[in-house]
Amino acid sequence: MSRIAHCLFNIALTSALLGTATIGGTQTLPDQAGMTAANERLRVNEARARTLPYTKGDGEFPAVMEQAASLPDHVIYRPADLSRLSARKLPILVWGNGGCQADGAGRRLHLAEIASHGYLIIANGTIESGPGVPPPPKPAPSAPGTLPASGTHTAQLTQAINWAIAQDGSASSPLRGKLDPRAIGVSGWSCGGVQALTVATSDPRIKAVVIHDSGLFTGRAPGPEMDLPKTALARLHTPILYVLGGPTDIAYANDMDDYARIDHVPAVVVNLRDAGHGGTFFERNGGKAAQIAIAWLDWQLKGDARAKRMFVGATCGLCTDAVVTLQSKRLN
Repeated sequence: MSRIAHCLFNIALTSALLGTATIGGTQTLPDQAGMTAANERLRVNEARARTLPYTKGDGEFPAVMEQAASLPDHVIYRPADLSRLSARKLPILVWGNGGCQADGAGRRLHLAEIASHGYLIIANGTIESGPGVPPPPKPAPSAPGTLPASGTHTAQLTQAINWAIAQDGSASSPLRGKLDPRAIGVSGWSCGGVQALTVATSDPRIKAVVIHDSGLFTGRAPGPEMDLPKTALARLHTPILYVLGGPTDIAYANDMDDYARIDHVPAVVVNLRDAGHGGTFFERNGGKAAQIAIAWLDWQLKGDARAKRMFVGATCGLCTDAVVTLQSKRLN
């Protein structure tokens, strides 16, 4: 079993140990049979992901994945040909990995797709998966209901933001003048989603948030990187989008409870029917979840009115999409 899959099963165990969860004051029982099937599907996809090809995305700017000596322990996704941007600037998006582990290539289909639509994305970690990349060593066993030791830390997301802003102003950087330091977003999956929430609730530079299959715990968190109290949600200062895998997602109860508690900033939760905790990360170009994230980021960071119509109005794009359900508050 891969290191990430091992982490996910530990999270599933923690979810089971927590028993029922409260969502907006209602006790909700997890769909255990569906959750088991979804976790097995995720395990199979995780194993298959090791050999999935590197992709360039389907957007206007074919993307490249790379690492930079000046930013160790991070993976960068960006348009390969920066000259094609002309006068356009790239918003900055930083990403936390599932299990808070160190494979910055683990969700490369999703991240390359977003980058191809005109974004600089920086993921925590290094390139630990992909064609020809040897599997990392198995993690040491962890205590029941806890995650293995984190391979990444929340501070790396802040380091990535600082690096990107510095590159935009550096005469020696190919990114000089290509970025928009006023348009910074943060995103992450599972444990990495909590890392993203930690930055979103503490860094005033953040202008958009996308959380995939992740939410804050009401009780004991399974690891220090996930130990952010629910009270931190009151410090959100920017619109937030949750993208979930429906009731079979092991993070569903925590996610929906987060959404119920947020009442001071625009918030949206989109559930992908029966997607489970793995969402659509392993589908071509990241599937539906990537398209939803791109629309949100284009609206929030680029002011794209067409992207806004995916979320707003009685006939919004996602409102009429048969494979998703959408809930929202404070949108205008």
